[in-house]
Amino acid sequence: KPLVAVAQVTSTPDKEQNFASCSALVREAAFRGACLVFLPEGFDYIGCDPAETLALAEGLDGDLMGRYTELARECGVWLSLGGFHERSHDWETTKRIYNCHVLLDPAGKMVATYRKTHLCDVELLGRVAMKESSFTNPGSEIVAPVKTPAGKLGLSICYDLRFPEISLALCSAGAEILTYPSAFTIPTGSAHWEVLLRARAIECQSYVVAAAQTGQNHERRMSYGHSLVVDPWGAVVAQCREGPGLCYAEIDLEYLHRVRREIPVSRHRRSDLYGTIGL
Repeated sequence: KPLVAVAQVTSTPDKEQNFASCSALVREAAFRGACLVFLPEGFDYIGCDPAETLALAEGLDGDLMGRYTELARECGVWLSLGGFHERSHDWETTKRIYNCHVLLDPAGKMVATYRKTHLCDVELLGRVAMKESSFTNPGSEIVAPVKTPAGKLGLSICYDLRFPEISLALCSAGAEILTYPSAFTIPTGSAHWEVLLRARAIECQSYVVAAAQTGQNHERRMSYGHSLVVDPWGAVVAQCREGPGLCYAEIDLEYLHRVRREIPVSRHRRSDLYGTIGL
């Protein structure tokens, strides 16, 4: 059974420090036999404000992604880079970036890029205020699942977790593992993180892998952590402790397909009815 590793990190505005921390975790995971390593949203950095976030962003052809390409080759592992601050082709006109989930194979080839489609604009009075759309462009498409040694991987990012439509679409396209690399806040994470991840696993009968930011990213931001893996029955089979580190899980696709046979929700789904209420 293939082994996957899920990294939990505390990114700061210091890109060099973040790369040192992430690359050490990737090397440790590779040494322990993981074929696929998941890093969270903002693995490259978390800026103190939108201006700093924009200033630190790079293109996918920049130095930092080049270093991760070399890291994948050096370690011989797949890398799920769960949320890269990307300056894309429209940077000069929009002055906004994309939140981009990059998948690298062991040769360092960029086999998939998914740009976050649901942007986190929320305000919990007196607790949390975010407006991701003020500096980020939304992605325009869901990316087809990618075949990896652990299974077919469906790419999402953080706030996408709140929209089951994307996970159901990925599963109908063949996904066996759903990914939600994240940087949840403490108020939303303590209330919703685990229950949403388990719900996605149960309704899609898929593995769910969620690498997360943890701890004090900068003076104005704390992240919830609790990186975890959920199996297709909805059981949490791996979870990180407090602070940076790794957790590991075996992916059992035979078990996944048994769950899908025993409760065949994909065959029972009434797609002929959904979206037609009142018409």
